[in-house]
Amino acid sequence: MKKIARVLPPILVLTAIGSGAGWWHYHHSTPDGLLTVYGNVDLRQASVPFNGTERIAEVLVEEGHLVHQGQLLARLDTSRLQPQLEQSIAAVEAQKAVVERLHNGNRPEEIAQARANLVSAKADAENTNAQYLRRKALVSISAVSQQDVDVAKAADDVAIAKVAVAQKALELEVIGPRAEDIAQAEAQLHGNEAQLALLRQQLADAELRAPFDAVVRSRLMEPGEMASPSKPVFSLATLGTKWVRAYVPESNLGQLHEGEQAKINIDSLPDRSLEGWVGFISPVAEFTPKAVQTEDLRTSLVYEVRIFVTDTNNVLRLGMPATVQIMTEASKSASTAPAQ
Repeated sequence: MKKIARVLPPILVLTAIGSGAGWWHYHHSTPDGLLTVYGNVDLRQASVPFNGTERIAEVLVEEGHLVHQGQLLARLDTSRLQPQLEQSIAAVEAQKAVVERLHNGNRPEEIAQARANLVSAKADAENTNAQYLRRKALVSISAVSQQDVDVAKAADDVAIAKVAVAQKALELEVIGPRAEDIAQAEAQLHGNEAQLALLRQQLADAELRAPFDAVVRSRLMEPGEMASPSKPVFSLATLGTKWVRAYVPESNLGQLHEGEQAKINIDSLPDRSLEGWVGFISPVAEFTPKAVQTEDLRTSLVYEVRIFVTDTNNVLRLGMPATVQIMTEASKSASTAPAQ
C-alpha cells in the first residue's frame, strides 16, 4: 500500500499533464498546423415595421417563407388616405390652371372689352357734358332752374370719372398680371404639390416590402392590429452574409490575419465542409481585466474573430455550433516544405 501511495501521485500528475496537452492540441492546433476554433453561426437580422400609424389590413407571408427584395409583405388600411389623395390632386390641378392663366396674361378679347368700355364711358361723358352746357346757357333766361343746372353738372363729373376708371382698366388689361401675383400663385402651387407628394408617400408606406432577400423568422403582428414605426411586423434573417463567431486566445492571435482561408464543419453535415475566410479580428480583448498587471493574466485574453462563410444552399442556421479550421501562415509553410 505504501508503494502504491508513493507511485500514484506521479501517475496522476502525468495523466493531468497529458490530458491538458491533449485538450490544448485538440482545441488549438492539428498535426498539419491548422488553427481550430469553435463558435456559433451568426447572421444579420432586421426587425421590419411600417413607416406609418394605421390599422393592418393584410399580412401576406408566414414564418419560414423565403422573400425577395421589394416583395410585398403586408398592407395597411388606406380607406381614409385615398380620399385625401384625390382631394390633393384636384387642388394641384386647379392651382396649375391659375398659374398658367397668370403666365399667359389677359386674352385679346378681354383687352378689346376694356377698350369698348372706355369708348362707352367717353360717349356718356360727352352727352352729359353737352346737357350741362345747354342748361347752363338757359339758366340766364330763367328757362331752367339752378337746381337742374347743378344736377347736370354732377352727372357730367360722374361721367368724366367713369372715363378715368375705364382708361385705367384698359391699361391694366394691357399690362397683364403683376409679378407678385404670379409668384404667390406659384408658391401656392408648390405647397399643393408638396402636400400631394406627402400623401403619395404615405400611400406607398402603407405597403410593407422586404428590404432584402431574407427568410421570415417571426410574424409579430396580425390583421386588425394598429401598426406604428415602433412596432415591428416581421423579423427577417438575411440570406447573404453569414459568419461563425469564435474567440481566440491571445497566444494564438499572432497566427491570424484577415483574409486567411478556413473550412467550417457543422454536426448536421459531418462529411462536408463549407468554405470561409477570416473577415474580422477584434482589436479589443474580452472577459479580461481592464489592465493586465502580471504575465499570467495575459494568457486569459481572448479576442473575437468572425469567419465569414459562403453558404449558397442556406444550410446554416442562427446559433448553430460550428468547428472552424483556419489555414494560418504556419500551416501554409508546413504544406509547402519538402518531406524530411
